[in-house]
Amino acid sequence: MRYRRLDLNLLLALHVLLMERSVTRAAARLSVTQPAMSGSLARLRGYFGDPLIQRVGQAMELTPLARALVGPIRDIMRRIDVALATDPGFDPATSSYHFTLSASDYVSQLLLHEVLREASQEAPGITFEILQTGPRSLIGLDAGEIDMVIVPEIDTLATHPREQLFVDSYRVVCWRDSQAIGKRMSFEQYIGLGHVVFRCEHQIRTWLERWFIDKYGDFRRIEVATHSHILIAQAVVGTDRIATLPTRLARELARTLPLRLIKPPLELPRFVGMLQWPAHRDADPANRWLRERIRTVAQRLPPI
Repeated sequence: MRYRRLDLNLLLALHVLLMERSVTRAAARLSVTQPAMSGSLARLRGYFGDPLIQRVGQAMELTPLARALVGPIRDIMRRIDVALATDPGFDPATSSYHFTLSASDYVSQLLLHEVLREASQEAPGITFEILQTGPRSLIGLDAGEIDMVIVPEIDTLATHPREQLFVDSYRVVCWRDSQAIGKRMSFEQYIGLGHVVFRCEHQIRTWLERWFIDKYGDFRRIEVATHSHILIAQAVVGTDRIATLPTRLARELARTLPLRLIKPPLELPRFVGMLQWPAHRDADPANRWLRERIRTVAQRLPPI
């Protein structure tokens, strides 16, 4: 179908190309071949009379026209998404809705496993995809491709609604049988020991790491960096390494691993877990239903 000579099938390709600034990544995101996406870009360039994406040095950048199109095209795709997804008669018991969420394995362990368990009983036809949080999570939320994210308060977007789900503290975690680490720890010992830390995709530091570097400098010895909070705990077992984990997660992992929990020798900020969803889905019955399920489970979390 064409509108003002533009094949409307190209709208989605245009939207993703503007977001990704890469034919290869756009093709992967839409599950099409790279030649097919290159063909779509060529047709879009012909329609607009503009290259849209061009190489500047080592990076691909949007042209001025393409930058001007980002907001309007994103709004169009959001409106289409709302029109297709909104179901005034949403009934979880009979719905076949598919949710895409983004959360760390920490949050999944803390909250989402119980949400999924309860949803399987209340809404057996609803399906879920849980994505690991990272730099692209909020881009996906802003583009309407992710239904909701659970992230630290500092990482939320000002343009979308959000609410606080829970607050957590931190504990230093070490191997229970370590001879180098006692029941208490000095700041000097904390700095001197090898650390295991969480890293998102592209080696992006977490908000706690950024806070520590801003306050104390980047001089801890990072011996292991991993994308899994579960692996963090496993990586200290049998070693003299330490890790700094959210208290509830540390307690849960200590049930099955030989871990010792120690009060940090420094004043750490609290982890404030926030639920955020796209503004255009604020009134969507399905989105509201899932938010309520998550909120209910969060209210049952044990105290810290």
